[in-house]
Amino acid sequence: QVQLVESGGGLVQAGGSLRLSCAASGRIFSINAMGWYRQAPGKQRELVAAITSGGSTDYADSAKGRFTISRDNAKNTVYLQMNSLKPEDTAVYYCNADDVLYYSGSYGSRRGDYWGQGTQVTVSS
Repeated sequence: QVQLVESGGGLVQAGGSLRLSCAASGRIFSINAMGWYRQAPGKQRELVAAITSGGSTDYADSAKGRFTISRDNAKNTVYLQMNSLKPEDTAVYYCNADDVLYYSGSYGSRRGDYWGQGTQVTVSS
């Protein structure tokens, strides 16, 4: 199986910075895209940023110019550097791994999409 473990959330003042990390573990052969989503209370989960294995990136308009997504393919890890944080960035941030090819023992290789457990980011005004 595959697990995603996030870290780096916390409480920060407006204008501050945080760096989120998400490491995928398991007998992984490849991961197509990895990304960060967020969900604020009473709102739907939304894409913040995503990056493919080749390094192509996509950002929500709200993240452009402030957030940077990066990835270490050898470590199956994705990062989100968040600068100039605003109170409206407060949410639970979830890591996603899309189209993961992994070894599943007697089933051989399998594919799947996975989510992390979420990490809270709170930005105070």
